[in-house]
Amino acid sequence: MKYFLDPFGCVKNQVDAEIMMASLNDALWKAVDDPADADMIIVNSCGFIEVAKRESINAVLAWKKQYPQKKILLAGCLSQRYRKELEESLTEADGFLDCDSIDNVVPTAAELFKLVHNVSVSVKGNSRSALPDSNRGLRPLLGFPGSAYVKISEGCSNNCTFCAIPLIRGPLRCRAISDIVEECKQLLRRGVKELCLIGQDIAAFTSGNGTATENGSTALAALLKAIAALPGDFWVRLLYLHPDHFSLDILDIIAHDKRFLPYFDIPFQHATPHILSSMGRKGNAKSYLGLLETIRTKLPDAVIRSTFLVGFPGETEDDFKELVDFQKKARFDWLGVFTFSREEGTAAYSMKGRVGKKIAAQRKAIIEEKQLPITEERMNRFVGQIMDVLIEEAIDPEDNPATGLWLGRLFCQAPEVDGAAVIRTADATGTLLPKPGDMIRGTIVARNGIDLELLVPA
Repeated sequence: MKYFLDPFGCVKNQVDAEIMMASLNDALWKAVDDPADADMIIVNSCGFIEVAKRESINAVLAWKKQYPQKKILLAGCLSQRYRKELEESLTEADGFLDCDSIDNVVPTAAELFKLVHNVSVSVKGNSRSALPDSNRGLRPLLGFPGSAYVKISEGCSNNCTFCAIPLIRGPLRCRAISDIVEECKQLLRRGVKELCLIGQDIAAFTSGNGTATENGSTALAALLKAIAALPGDFWVRLLYLHPDHFSLDILDIIAHDKRFLPYFDIPFQHATPHILSSMGRKGNAKSYLGLLETIRTKLPDAVIRSTFLVGFPGETEDDFKELVDFQKKARFDWLGVFTFSREEGTAAYSMKGRVGKKIAAQRKAIIEEKQLPITEERMNRFVGQIMDVLIEEAIDPEDNPATGLWLGRLFCQAPEVDGAAVIRTADATGTLLPKPGDMIRGTIVARNGIDLELLVPA
Protein backbone atom coordinates (compact mmCIF):
# COMPACT_ATOMS: atom_id res chain seq x y z
CA MET A 1 0.00 0.00 0.00
CA LYS A 2 1.14 3.54 -0.76
CA TYR A 3 0.57 6.84 1.02
CA PHE A 4 1.11 10.53 0.34
CA LEU A 5 1.66 12.92 3.23
CA ASP A 6 0.46 16.50 3.01
CA PRO A 7 2.70 17.91 5.77
CA PHE A 8 0.47 20.89 6.49
CA GLY A 9 0.94 22.63 9.83
CA CYS A 10 3.65 24.16 11.98
CA VAL A 11 7.12 22.73 12.52
CA LYS A 12 6.00 21.04 15.74
CA ASN A 13 3.44 19.11 13.69
CA GLN A 14 6.20 18.24 11.23
CA VAL A 15 7.90 16.03 13.81
CA ASP A 16 4.61 14.18 14.35
CA ALA A 17 4.36 13.70 10.58
CA GLU A 18 7.88 12.29 10.46
CA ILE A 19 7.06 9.84 13.25
CA MET A 20 3.90 8.72 11.42
CA MET A 21 5.99 8.14 8.31
CA ALA A 22 8.46 6.02 10.28
CA SER A 23 5.62 3.86 11.62
CA LEU A 24 4.04 3.39 8.20
CA ASN A 25 7.37 2.63 6.56
CA ASP A 26 8.14 0.00 9.19
CA ALA A 27 4.76 -1.58 8.40
CA LEU A 28 5.82 -1.80 4.72
CA TRP A 29 3.72 1.09 3.50
CA LYS A 30 5.50 3.08 0.81
CA ALA A 31 5.67 6.87 0.75
CA VAL A 32 5.13 8.41 -2.69
CA ASP A 33 5.83 11.93 -3.95
CA ASP A 34 2.86 12.02 -6.30
CA PRO A 35 -0.60 11.80 -4.64
CA ALA A 36 -1.93 10.24 -7.83
CA ASP A 37 0.12 7.14 -6.99
CA ALA A 38 -1.15 6.87 -3.40
CA ASP A 39 -3.86 4.70 -1.90
CA MET A 40 -4.14 7.04 1.09
CA ILE A 41 -3.56 10.78 1.54
CA ILE A 42 -2.73 12.01 5.05
CA VAL A 43 -3.48 15.66 5.86
CA ASN A 44 -1.41 16.64 8.89
CA SER A 45 -3.56 19.48 10.16
CA CYS A 46 -3.24 22.55 12.35
CA GLY A 47 -6.04 23.75 14.65
CA PHE A 48 -4.35 26.65 16.43
CA ILE A 49 -6.10 29.66 14.87
CA GLU A 50 -9.07 30.20 12.58
CA VAL A 51 -7.02 30.67 9.40
CA ALA A 52 -5.12 27.43 9.95
CA LYS A 53 -8.33 25.54 10.69
CA ARG A 54 -9.91 26.71 7.45
CA GLU A 55 -6.81 25.82 5.46
CA SER A 56 -6.74 22.33 6.98
CA ILE A 57 -10.38 21.67 6.15
CA ASN A 58 -9.94 23.10 2.67
CA ALA A 59 -7.01 20.74 2.14
CA VAL A 60 -9.23 17.74 2.92
CA LEU A 61 -11.96 19.01 0.60
CA ALA A 62 -9.49 19.69 -2.20
CA TRP A 63 -7.83 16.28 -2.00
CA LYS A 64 -11.17 14.46 -1.93
CA LYS A 65 -12.46 16.44 -4.88
CA GLN A 66 -9.33 15.71 -6.89
CA TYR A 67 -9.05 12.06 -5.82
CA PRO A 68 -12.54 10.87 -4.79
CA GLN A 69 -11.52 7.19 -4.79
CA LYS A 70 -8.61 7.63 -2.39
CA LYS A 71 -8.81 7.41 1.38
CA ILE A 72 -8.23 10.71 3.19
CA LEU A 73 -6.90 10.58 6.75
CA LEU A 74 -7.10 13.82 8.74
CA ALA A 75 -4.40 13.78 11.41
CA GLY A 76 -3.03 16.30 13.86
CA CYS A 77 -4.31 19.24 15.88
CA LEU A 78 -7.60 19.81 14.08
CA SER A 79 -8.63 16.20 14.59
CA GLN A 80 -7.55 16.36 18.22
CA ARG A 81 -9.59 19.48 18.93
CA TYR A 82 -12.73 18.98 16.84
CA ARG A 83 -12.88 15.25 16.17
CA LYS A 84 -16.49 14.76 17.30
CA GLU A 85 -17.80 17.64 15.22
CA LEU A 86 -15.73 16.69 12.17
CA GLU A 87 -16.85 13.07 12.28
CA GLU A 88 -20.38 14.36 11.73
CA SER A 89 -19.72 17.18 9.26
CA LEU A 90 -16.54 16.45 7.31
CA THR A 91 -17.56 13.27 5.51
CA GLU A 92 -14.85 13.90 2.92
CA ALA A 93 -12.40 12.62 5.53
CA ASP A 94 -12.42 8.82 5.72
CA GLY A 95 -10.61 8.71 9.05
CA PHE A 96 -9.32 10.82 11.92
CA LEU A 97 -6.14 10.51 13.97
CA ASP A 98 -5.51 12.69 17.01
CA CYS A 99 -2.17 14.15 18.10
CA ASP A 100 -2.24 11.84 21.10
CA SER A 101 -2.68 8.81 18.86
CA ILE A 102 0.08 9.03 16.28
CA ASP A 103 1.28 5.61 17.44
CA ASN A 104 -1.98 4.25 16.06
CA VAL A 105 -1.41 5.43 12.50
CA VAL A 106 -0.75 1.90 11.18
CA PRO A 107 -3.91 0.21 12.57
CA THR A 108 -5.97 3.28 11.66
CA ALA A 109 -4.65 3.20 8.09
CA ALA A 110 -5.41 -0.50 7.85
CA GLU A 111 -8.99 0.06 9.01
CA LEU A 112 -9.57 2.68 6.32
CA PHE A 113 -9.57 -0.01 3.69
CA LYS A 114 -12.24 -2.05 5.48
CA LEU A 115 -14.71 0.73 6.40
CA VAL A 116 -16.03 3.48 4.20
CA HIS A 117 -16.16 6.55 6.40
CA ASN A 118 -15.11 8.12 9.65
CA VAL A 119 -12.82 5.60 11.25
CA SER A 120 -11.58 7.27 14.43
CA VAL A 121 -9.01 6.13 16.94
CA SER A 122 -8.14 8.22 19.95
CA VAL A 123 -5.87 7.43 22.87
CA LYS A 124 -6.03 10.00 25.63
CA GLY A 125 -3.27 10.84 28.05
CA ASN A 126 0.36 11.60 27.42
CA SER A 127 1.42 11.90 23.81
CA ARG A 128 3.09 8.71 22.69
CA SER A 129 5.18 7.77 19.72
CA ALA A 130 5.40 4.67 17.58
CA LEU A 131 9.15 5.16 17.88
CA PRO A 132 10.76 4.92 21.30
CA ASP A 133 12.01 8.37 22.28
CA SER A 134 15.61 7.17 22.07
CA ASN A 135 15.13 6.16 18.39
CA ARG A 136 13.47 9.30 17.08
CA GLY A 137 16.64 10.29 15.27
CA LEU A 138 16.06 7.41 12.82
CA ARG A 139 12.79 8.80 11.42
CA PRO A 140 12.39 10.28 7.93
CA LEU A 141 13.08 14.02 7.76
CA LEU A 142 10.78 16.34 5.83
CA GLY A 143 12.81 19.55 5.95
CA PHE A 144 15.73 20.72 3.87
CA PRO A 145 18.84 18.52 3.98
CA GLY A 146 21.18 19.20 6.85
CA SER A 147 18.56 20.43 9.33
CA ALA A 148 16.25 18.61 11.75
CA TYR A 149 13.78 19.54 14.47
CA VAL A 150 14.23 17.92 17.87
CA LYS A 151 11.08 18.16 19.95
CA ILE A 152 12.14 18.26 23.59
CA SER A 153 8.70 18.74 25.11
CA GLU A 154 5.02 18.47 24.32
CA GLY A 155 2.11 20.58 25.50
CA CYS A 156 2.15 23.79 27.50
CA SER A 157 1.13 24.84 31.00
CA ASN A 158 1.44 28.62 30.55
CA ASN A 159 -2.29 28.89 29.80
CA CYS A 160 -2.09 32.21 27.98
CA THR A 161 -5.69 33.35 27.69
CA PHE A 162 -5.66 33.57 23.88
CA CYS A 163 -3.96 30.24 23.23
CA ALA A 164 -5.66 26.93 22.42
CA ILE A 165 -2.46 24.87 22.61
CA PRO A 166 -3.18 23.47 26.12
CA LEU A 167 -6.65 22.45 24.88
CA ILE A 168 -5.10 20.63 21.92
CA ARG A 169 -1.77 19.35 23.20
CA GLY A 170 -2.41 19.22 26.93
CA PRO A 171 -0.13 20.33 29.77
CA LEU A 172 3.65 20.40 29.56
CA ARG A 173 5.41 17.02 29.39
CA CYS A 174 9.16 16.87 28.86
CA ARG A 175 11.38 14.15 27.48
CA ALA A 176 14.33 12.72 29.38
CA ILE A 177 17.62 14.47 28.64
CA SER A 178 19.27 11.12 27.84
CA ASP A 179 16.66 10.36 25.15
CA ILE A 180 17.03 13.80 23.59
CA VAL A 181 20.80 13.47 23.48
CA GLU A 182 20.51 10.03 21.89
CA GLU A 183 18.25 11.46 19.19
CA CYS A 184 20.80 14.21 18.55
CA LYS A 185 23.56 11.60 18.22
CA GLN A 186 21.55 9.65 15.65
CA LEU A 187 20.78 12.78 13.63
CA LEU A 188 24.41 13.89 13.66
CA ARG A 189 25.53 10.45 12.49
CA ARG A 190 23.15 10.88 9.55
CA GLY A 191 24.93 14.08 8.53
CA VAL A 192 22.54 16.62 10.07
CA LYS A 193 24.33 19.94 10.62
CA GLU A 194 21.63 21.89 12.45
CA LEU A 195 19.63 20.69 15.46
CA CYS A 196 16.60 22.92 16.11
CA LEU A 197 15.31 22.34 19.64
CA ILE A 198 11.56 22.94 19.69
CA GLY A 199 8.54 22.73 21.95
CA GLN A 200 5.56 24.91 22.68
CA ASP A 201 7.86 26.64 25.18
CA ILE A 202 11.33 25.21 25.66
CA ALA A 203 12.10 27.78 28.38
CA ALA A 204 9.73 25.73 30.55
CA PHE A 205 11.70 22.51 30.00
CA THR A 206 11.93 20.40 33.15
CA SER A 207 14.22 17.58 34.16
CA GLY A 208 13.22 13.94 34.35
CA ASN A 209 11.80 14.35 37.84
CA GLY A 210 9.56 17.22 36.72
CA THR A 211 11.59 20.02 38.30
CA ALA A 212 12.90 23.13 36.56
CA THR A 213 16.45 22.60 37.86
CA GLU A 214 19.10 19.96 37.33
CA ASN A 215 22.34 19.91 39.38
CA GLY A 216 22.09 23.61 40.21
CA SER A 217 21.24 24.74 36.68
CA THR A 218 17.94 25.18 34.93
CA ALA A 219 16.88 21.99 33.21
CA LEU A 220 17.29 23.66 29.81
CA ALA A 221 20.88 24.58 30.65
CA ALA A 222 21.50 21.01 31.79
CA LEU A 223 20.20 19.77 28.44
CA LEU A 224 22.48 22.15 26.53
CA LYS A 225 25.47 21.01 28.59
CA ALA A 226 24.66 17.40 27.73
CA ILE A 227 24.46 18.25 24.01
CA ALA A 228 27.69 20.25 24.30
CA ALA A 229 29.47 17.02 25.26
CA LEU A 230 28.80 15.62 21.78
CA PRO A 231 31.75 15.82 19.39
CA GLY A 232 31.72 17.45 15.97
CA ASP A 233 30.86 20.68 14.21
CA PHE A 234 27.15 21.41 14.15
CA TRP A 235 24.63 24.09 15.01
CA VAL A 236 22.11 24.05 17.84
CA ARG A 237 19.23 26.50 17.45
CA LEU A 238 16.74 27.27 20.27
CA LEU A 239 13.18 28.06 19.23
CA TYR A 240 10.20 29.35 21.21
CA LEU A 241 11.33 30.68 24.60
CA HIS A 242 8.63 32.34 26.72
CA PRO A 243 10.04 35.66 28.01
CA ASP A 244 8.56 35.41 31.51
CA HIS A 245 10.82 32.48 32.44
CA PHE A 246 13.74 32.84 30.08
CA SER A 247 16.66 30.73 31.34
CA LEU A 248 19.47 33.27 31.77
CA ASP A 249 22.03 30.57 32.58
CA ILE A 250 21.93 29.35 28.97
CA LEU A 251 23.69 32.57 27.90
CA ASP A 252 27.05 31.48 29.36
CA ILE A 253 26.80 28.13 27.57
CA ILE A 254 26.07 29.83 24.26
CA ALA A 255 28.88 32.33 24.80
CA HIS A 256 31.45 29.57 25.38
CA ASP A 257 30.37 27.05 22.74
CA LYS A 258 29.96 28.60 19.30
CA ARG A 259 27.93 25.62 18.11
CA PHE A 260 25.02 27.01 20.10
CA LEU A 261 23.66 29.81 17.94
CA PRO A 262 22.95 33.19 19.56
CA TYR A 263 19.50 33.14 17.98
CA PHE A 264 16.45 33.52 20.20
CA ASP A 265 12.78 33.22 19.28
CA ILE A 266 11.00 35.02 22.12
CA PRO A 267 7.26 35.69 21.62
CA PHE A 268 6.72 38.90 23.60
CA GLN A 269 3.20 39.37 22.12
CA HIS A 270 2.61 42.85 23.58
CA ALA A 271 4.05 45.60 25.72
CA THR A 272 1.37 47.29 27.85
CA PRO A 273 0.91 45.87 31.35
CA HIS A 274 -2.88 45.54 31.27
CA ILE A 275 -2.95 43.77 27.90
CA LEU A 276 -0.14 41.43 28.95
CA SER A 277 -1.95 40.74 32.22
CA SER A 278 -5.16 39.98 30.31
CA MET A 279 -3.13 37.61 28.17
CA GLY A 280 -1.98 35.81 31.32
CA ARG A 281 1.55 37.15 31.16
CA LYS A 282 3.65 38.81 33.85
CA GLY A 283 6.04 41.07 31.96
CA ASN A 284 5.93 44.63 30.69
CA ALA A 285 7.86 46.76 28.21
CA LYS A 286 10.50 47.70 30.79
CA SER A 287 11.22 44.13 31.91
CA TYR A 288 11.21 42.85 28.35
CA LEU A 289 13.62 45.54 27.16
CA GLY A 290 15.79 44.64 30.14
CA LEU A 291 15.86 41.01 29.03
CA LEU A 292 16.89 42.05 25.52
CA GLU A 293 19.67 44.23 26.95
CA THR A 294 20.93 41.35 29.08
CA ILE A 295 21.02 39.00 26.09
CA ARG A 296 22.73 41.50 23.79
CA THR A 297 25.27 42.52 26.43
CA LYS A 298 26.28 38.91 26.98
CA LEU A 299 26.03 38.00 23.29
CA PRO A 300 26.66 41.05 21.06
CA ASP A 301 25.87 39.07 17.90
CA ALA A 302 22.52 37.90 19.27
CA VAL A 303 19.65 37.72 16.80
CA ILE A 304 16.16 38.13 18.24
CA ARG A 305 12.92 37.01 16.60
CA SER A 306 9.61 37.80 18.24
CA THR A 307 5.87 37.79 17.59
CA PHE A 308 3.21 40.39 18.35
CA LEU A 309 -0.50 39.76 18.79
CA VAL A 310 -2.63 42.78 17.86
CA GLY A 311 -6.36 43.26 18.23
CA PHE A 312 -6.55 41.50 21.60
CA PRO A 313 -9.76 42.37 23.52
CA GLY A 314 -9.36 45.69 25.28
CA GLU A 315 -6.46 46.90 23.10
CA THR A 316 -6.94 50.65 22.73
CA GLU A 317 -5.26 53.03 20.34
CA ASP A 318 -2.95 54.12 23.17
CA ASP A 319 -2.04 50.47 23.83
CA PHE A 320 -1.17 50.07 20.19
CA LYS A 321 1.00 53.20 20.24
CA GLU A 322 2.89 51.77 23.22
CA LEU A 323 3.41 48.55 21.29
CA VAL A 324 4.83 50.49 18.34
CA ASP A 325 7.15 52.34 20.73
CA PHE A 326 8.27 49.02 22.19
CA GLN A 327 8.95 47.71 18.68
CA LYS A 328 11.09 50.79 17.95
CA LYS A 329 13.12 50.39 21.15
CA ALA A 330 13.46 46.58 20.95
CA ARG A 331 14.80 46.62 17.38
CA PHE A 332 14.04 42.98 16.69
CA ASP A 333 15.93 41.31 13.88
CA TRP A 334 12.77 39.48 12.85
CA LEU A 335 9.17 40.01 13.85
CA GLY A 336 5.95 38.18 13.00
CA VAL A 337 2.57 39.79 13.61
CA PHE A 338 -0.76 38.05 14.12
CA THR A 339 -4.28 39.33 14.67
CA PHE A 340 -6.32 37.98 17.56
CA SER A 341 -8.19 34.78 16.74
CA ARG A 342 -11.19 34.14 18.98
CA GLU A 343 -10.81 30.50 20.00
CA GLU A 344 -13.50 28.45 21.74
CA GLY A 345 -12.51 27.22 25.17
CA THR A 346 -9.92 29.93 25.83
CA ALA A 347 -10.37 32.58 28.52
CA ALA A 348 -10.10 35.38 25.95
CA TYR A 349 -13.02 34.01 23.94
CA SER A 350 -15.61 35.77 26.11
CA MET A 351 -13.59 38.88 27.02
CA LYS A 352 -15.20 42.23 26.47
CA GLY A 353 -13.77 45.08 24.41
CA ARG A 354 -13.39 43.14 21.18
CA VAL A 355 -11.41 44.93 18.47
CA GLY A 356 -12.84 44.96 14.96
CA LYS A 357 -11.14 42.76 12.40
CA LYS A 358 -10.52 45.72 10.10
CA ILE A 359 -8.80 47.71 12.85
CA ALA A 360 -6.72 44.67 13.88
CA ALA A 361 -5.66 44.13 10.27
CA GLN A 362 -4.65 47.79 9.97
CA ARG A 363 -2.56 47.55 13.12
CA LYS A 364 -0.90 44.42 11.81
CA ALA A 365 -0.02 46.19 8.56
CA ILE A 366 1.45 49.17 10.45
CA ILE A 367 3.69 46.95 12.56
CA GLU A 368 4.88 45.03 9.50
CA GLU A 369 5.60 48.24 7.59
CA LYS A 370 7.63 49.64 10.46
CA GLN A 371 9.53 46.37 10.94
CA LEU A 372 10.94 46.14 7.42
CA PRO A 373 13.50 48.97 7.73
CA ILE A 374 14.45 47.71 11.20
CA THR A 375 15.16 44.22 9.85
CA GLU A 376 17.09 45.64 6.89
CA GLU A 377 19.22 47.77 9.22
CA ARG A 378 19.83 44.82 11.54
CA MET A 379 20.94 42.65 8.62
CA ASN A 380 23.38 45.34 7.45
CA ARG A 381 25.63 44.57 10.41
CA PHE A 382 26.55 41.21 8.89
CA VAL A 383 27.83 42.63 5.58
CA GLY A 384 31.58 42.11 5.36
CA GLN A 385 31.65 39.27 7.87
CA ILE A 386 32.97 35.78 7.11
CA MET A 387 30.31 33.27 8.15
CA ASP A 388 29.21 29.65 7.82
CA VAL A 389 26.16 28.96 5.69
CA LEU A 390 24.01 25.84 5.49
CA ILE A 391 23.21 25.03 1.86
CA GLU A 392 19.53 24.18 1.25
CA GLU A 393 18.99 24.08 -2.51
CA ALA A 394 20.51 24.97 -5.87
CA ILE A 395 19.22 27.74 -8.11
CA ASP A 396 18.89 26.71 -11.76
CA PRO A 397 22.48 26.90 -13.09
CA GLU A 398 21.15 27.95 -16.51
CA ASP A 399 20.29 31.32 -14.99
CA ASN A 400 23.95 31.99 -14.26
CA PRO A 401 26.25 29.49 -15.99
CA ALA A 402 29.48 31.28 -14.99
CA THR A 403 29.07 30.57 -11.28
CA GLY A 404 27.14 28.33 -8.96
CA LEU A 405 24.09 29.88 -7.30
CA TRP A 406 22.57 28.43 -4.15
CA LEU A 407 20.08 29.22 -1.44
CA GLY A 408 20.89 28.60 2.19
CA ARG A 409 20.73 29.98 5.70
CA LEU A 410 23.10 31.71 8.07
CA PHE A 411 22.95 31.51 11.86
CA CYS A 412 20.74 34.61 11.83
CA GLN A 413 18.08 32.88 9.73
CA ALA A 414 15.83 30.17 11.17
CA PRO A 415 14.21 27.59 8.89
CA GLU A 416 11.13 28.70 6.93
CA VAL A 417 10.42 31.97 8.75
CA ASP A 418 13.33 34.35 8.12
CA GLY A 419 15.17 35.64 5.07
CA ALA A 420 17.62 33.55 3.08
CA ALA A 421 21.24 33.59 2.04
CA VAL A 422 21.99 33.68 -1.68
CA ILE A 423 25.34 31.98 -2.21
CA ARG A 424 27.60 32.57 -5.19
CA THR A 425 30.57 30.30 -5.77
CA ALA A 426 33.47 31.80 -7.70
CA ASP A 427 34.59 28.45 -9.15
CA ALA A 428 32.97 27.66 -12.51
CA THR A 429 34.67 24.25 -12.83
CA GLY A 430 32.33 22.60 -10.36
CA THR A 431 35.09 21.33 -8.09
CA LEU A 432 34.05 23.60 -5.23
CA LEU A 433 30.31 23.52 -5.79
CA PRO A 434 28.43 22.48 -2.65
CA LYS A 435 25.39 20.27 -2.36
CA PRO A 436 22.27 20.63 -0.20
CA GLY A 437 23.09 19.85 3.42
CA ASP A 438 26.69 21.06 3.20
CA MET A 439 28.03 23.70 5.57
CA ILE A 440 30.48 26.03 3.83
CA ARG A 441 32.17 29.33 4.60
CA GLY A 442 32.06 32.60 2.73
CA THR A 443 31.90 36.37 2.98
CA ILE A 444 28.68 38.38 3.22
CA VAL A 445 29.06 40.88 0.37
CA ALA A 446 25.63 42.53 0.23
CA ARG A 447 22.12 42.78 1.60
CA ASN A 448 19.28 42.48 -0.90
CA GLY A 449 16.01 43.35 0.80
CA ILE A 450 15.94 41.13 3.88
CA ASP A 451 18.21 38.50 2.27
CA LEU A 452 21.99 38.36 2.45
CA GLU A 453 24.39 37.58 -0.39
CA LEU A 454 27.40 35.42 0.36
CA LEU A 455 30.44 34.80 -1.85
CA VAL A 456 32.43 31.58 -1.55
CA PRO A 457 35.95 32.20 -2.91
CA ALA A 458 37.62 29.87 -5.40
